[in-house]
Amino acid sequence: MSKAVKELIAGDLEQRYAGVDSVCVVGLTGLNVQAQEQLRSGLRDKSARMEVVRNSLARRAFSSGPLKPLGDVLTGPCALVTSSDSLIEAAKVLVEMAKEFTTLDLKQAILEGDSQLLTVEEVSRLKTRVELLGEVLMLLSSPARAVAGCLSSPQARIAGCLQAMIDKAA
Repeated sequence: MSKAVKELIAGDLEQRYAGVDSVCVVGLTGLNVQAQEQLRSGLRDKSARMEVVRNSLARRAFSSGPLKPLGDVLTGPCALVTSSDSLIEAAKVLVEMAKEFTTLDLKQAILEGDSQLLTVEEVSRLKTRVELLGEVLMLLSSPARAVAGCLSSPQARIAGCLQAMIDKAA
């Protein structure tokens, strides 16, 4: 491949991954075409996509962005997995598929541009944005539920009866 073509491909990769700050890297050595298609199909269901890249060109494209730490992980035949919704959901699919396809090599992941790399298994164990929002809402509504529980308790009924007796007497 000529230097001009390499520059062109690296520039295209740089543009394609310009807004991306979360990526999983997987090794596809030993996977046949049918297994790769099953993997792609499972990822597509979670709004994720997998793209096989040439390591040297990807390193060149990522050299100035948030994906720079992935440069050392790109060894052997690699694919980059990105998601438009949640990379955590995509990582969960990858971990499930790795149980079925033992030759699938789950390498490293970068989440939200953090310079510390995580394993794909670690990313799959994290909570998604929706799960975290659900927990926050539960914690916010917890005091209100406690007050409502107190108002509907037997003590509240006794206090209501006492109030009715006071109102009748007056």
